[in-house]
Amino acid sequence: MLVARTIPPPIRAGQHVLHFENRTLVLGVLNVTPDSFSDGGRYASAADAVAAGVRLWEEGADILDVGGESTRPGAEEIPETVELQRVVPVVEALAGRGIPVSVDTRHAPVAAAALKAGAGLINDVTALTHDPAMVDVAGSSGAAVILMHMRGAPRSMQQGSLHYDDVVEEVTTYLEGRVERLVGQGLTREQLLIDPGMGFGKGVADNVELMTGMERLTRSGRAVVWGPSRKSTLGHLLGGVPPAARLMGTVASCVVAVAGGAHVVRVHDVAAVRQALAVADAGRGAFIA
Repeated sequence: MLVARTIPPPIRAGQHVLHFENRTLVLGVLNVTPDSFSDGGRYASAADAVAAGVRLWEEGADILDVGGESTRPGAEEIPETVELQRVVPVVEALAGRGIPVSVDTRHAPVAAAALKAGAGLINDVTALTHDPAMVDVAGSSGAAVILMHMRGAPRSMQQGSLHYDDVVEEVTTYLEGRVERLVGQGLTREQLLIDPGMGFGKGVADNVELMTGMERLTRSGRAVVWGPSRKSTLGHLLGGVPPAARLMGTVASCVVAVAGGAHVVRVHDVAAVRQALAVADAGRGAFIA
């Protein structure tokens, strides 16, 4: 069912401004890692990664999300020096072409270096809790920040109990609490986006509930990001297909989330999702006054 979408104010991301009133934005995934769950090692050099980023931009991405550390379930931590070497040259080259860039990191030195290289948004899967210095980096730079909900850490988040009494309410309450805390620490409300964290410390049923309960997340007034791309929940729902065969599931999940009010989707397959969203956004305009 289509619901009236809350329209958050524009968010400045470095030299660019993100607007949410006319269409759903697409955050293109650009992993420069050897071990990401669906495309690890695909871009072995900075030149390969930059070329891939340019393709995503030409396919219709509104911003590119560059990540140098895998946060898949079971992922091991890497030295910050390695993450910096992977991320900074790619960010600098893409930003130098005028492309809006986000850095997917939970480490303050990496975020700071990426912002200096031209990124305008920090995408932190720990909602700025892993590295306390991230608050200072975000505050001093004024960069936009995506705060994601994750239970546990990447290495262990799918182990042990994944029970929620009401996953949508608990995730919403957590994210709203993080927004308020960070505003109290000097960030502005206008900098912040929220992401319920599909697959990060959640089971299949939890992820489906978040996808269909998007309206409750939008009531905070913050832009809501939904990142279903190729994830294991889709594989389960599609009968066990591998990540590379989950395109249609990804598209369907994006459309459901947008119908519920999501403002941004984070995906690998930009061209197909951009087409689906063109229709979904037209439908929203036709049926939602």
